[in-house]
Amino acid sequence: MNRRELLASLAVALPVGSTKAASRTLQAAPAVLPVAGQERLAVWAYGGQVPGPVLRQRQGTLLDLELLNQLPDATTIHWHGLRLPNAMDGVPGLTQAPVAPGERFGYRFSLPDAGTFWYHPHLSAPEQLERGLAGVLIVEETQPPQTDAEAIWLLDDWRLDPNGRIAEDFLNFHDVSHAGRLGQQLTVNGQLGTKINLQTGQRLRLRLINAANARIFALALPGLSAWLIARDGMPTHTVQAWDDVLLLGPGMRADVMVDAQQAGDFVLVDRFGRITHTLAQLHIRGASQSAVRPAPSALPPNPVPSPDLANAQRHRLVLGGGMMNRFGWPAEFASEREARRTRRQAGERLADPVWTLNGHAHMSHTASHHPEFSVSRGQSLHLTLENRTNWWHPMHLHGHHFQVLSRNGQLLGERPWRDTVLLTPNDTVEIAFVADNPGRWLIHCHVLEHHAGGLGTMFEVQA
Repeated sequence: MNRRELLASLAVALPVGSTKAASRTLQAAPAVLPVAGQERLAVWAYGGQVPGPVLRQRQGTLLDLELLNQLPDATTIHWHGLRLPNAMDGVPGLTQAPVAPGERFGYRFSLPDAGTFWYHPHLSAPEQLERGLAGVLIVEETQPPQTDAEAIWLLDDWRLDPNGRIAEDFLNFHDVSHAGRLGQQLTVNGQLGTKINLQTGQRLRLRLINAANARIFALALPGLSAWLIARDGMPTHTVQAWDDVLLLGPGMRADVMVDAQQAGDFVLVDRFGRITHTLAQLHIRGASQSAVRPAPSALPPNPVPSPDLANAQRHRLVLGGGMMNRFGWPAEFASEREARRTRRQAGERLADPVWTLNGHAHMSHTASHHPEFSVSRGQSLHLTLENRTNWWHPMHLHGHHFQVLSRNGQLLGERPWRDTVLLTPNDTVEIAFVADNPGRWLIHCHVLEHHAGGLGTMFEVQA
């Protein structure tokens, strides 16, 4: 089998209605590839490509994949956004042992939810993702919506040094204590100037994934009719017109339908911050059409249980720390920083404790640590996330999806389903879900440098 045939086999989809597993091997290894505007960039890659192979299966099937680690460091795979068995979640020291160089690990689990998901390491994540380890998992609906074309755009940014190599300043104090690691090269599927061609009259399903360490995207596609149909893999309750900026924090996804009604060139832009960036282009050929297609129908909902708010167990998670914080850092941070400085001098890559959750910097998550709280399986949970910092935080929940109930005291009408919610500075957000998946699960900031600096915790769902 040549390389092209191997990559094609990695992206193979199961036949409609199949209940058998699509067994495959996914290798993680160093590679030199044309990425981020460089002809030859030394990266770490899944399946010899950046981003990794698109894994595509139907809802209700089994994913059966063996990770072969050919990296110089240990690694794992976290299947971001999936409701899956705890042992398959990919958190080293908590749900599985790290996969050492040269070793293999088998991931096997069912796929109950259709949607756009992705996979990435959860060990030394700030470095391993930045080096290129990320890929997309598409779980197709049993009856997909009618479209004429589909595009998958994985958004990322890259910090390159003056020699055009990936900058080695991982987990520096400024990144950890401020907005995280931001790169100067913004890419779609690892490339600059991404472009797709459409014919007028076509309807495009566009799957957007933010795989950046820390960058928040405020996306717009001016000039075309578009509708938001899913967020974080979960269908919206009603189809929503995409006529404003669409915020995607790290780890978040969005599915949109775009109608190519008129000829011309249309660009996807990022308007977060002071500079507008052009990310990709849609080139539409043919005679412009005056007839407007009806809005797409809502996708069928996934089988996620709704929380019982009247009987929910309630907890508050207070986010603190970071630079410019009003409350200062706990006294023990000074001694912890000194200890970590010594370890860094010995060659370890470690972040300083900078962030707190309920007053503590959670610098690691292992099975020996005491969970933040514990609930019985099937118990509804109501969490209040209070951001007492001057920074944005995409808070990500493992193993479950939650409904967003309110923001700063204002109830939300549709209670959208998410696995990640973006908190602005000084936000307070209420979420709720049914804790129906046994095990110890993370909830953490998906700005990877923030998580490495203490902004995350663990809770337990008892079997």
